[in-house]
Amino acid sequence: MDDRERLEAEVSYYDPTRQPASPSRRHFLKTAGASGLAVAAAPALSSVSYAGSPDDPDTQTDAPPAEGARRITLTVNGRRHQLDVAPNVILLDALRHGLQLTGTKKGCDHGQCGACTILVNGTSINSCLSLAVTHDGDEITTVEGLEKDGQQHPLQQAFLEHDAYQCGYCTAGQMMSALAVLQDDDIGTSDADVREAMSGNICRCGAYKNIVAAIQSARGAVKGGKA
Repeated sequence: MDDRERLEAEVSYYDPTRQPASPSRRHFLKTAGASGLAVAAAPALSSVSYAGSPDDPDTQTDAPPAEGARRITLTVNGRRHQLDVAPNVILLDALRHGLQLTGTKKGCDHGQCGACTILVNGTSINSCLSLAVTHDGDEITTVEGLEKDGQQHPLQQAFLEHDAYQCGYCTAGQMMSALAVLQDDDIGTSDADVREAMSGNICRCGAYKNIVAAIQSARGAVKGGKA
């Protein structure tokens, strides 16, 4: 076979008279790839279900957890809840889809942006990196728990007064991290200290200056025991 014959054998030319061929390798790979992505992207939302609150017997169910699921109890914003979760359900999805607490945002899903920050037993964590089953019995505070009896938390008020947001997507995580920062006596009080402590929270709108100002202005109220 000379070079021309070899080239013609390797290259497929368009021929309007030729009958449709069987699915090409490229088509197969595209189809298989799309199917694989659909499976990989399928969330574990169906593996989260609400099983009632121990504080409200009328909400509790007598049905056992589904096969493979585990029933856990979380105290969220001062109220106990039971959830049936699969072992692979992250805490973020348990809160958002099991308890409908959607204030906590899903951003990068890799623990890099801080949008999903919450407090667990008083410590700030990225809820997208933590499995729900590991928090059975824990006390959790989300952004919904900042407001008390219709009264805004000092941080919420400060973020409003200092216009410390634009799109607002990162704001919940910023506030929860800020609360942990202000309650930690080991973190300094300078603007540089605050920026360093808040470095795990990304604001894609670039409102960092206003965020720092808001945190500093709320320091007195938070440290003074008002929050």
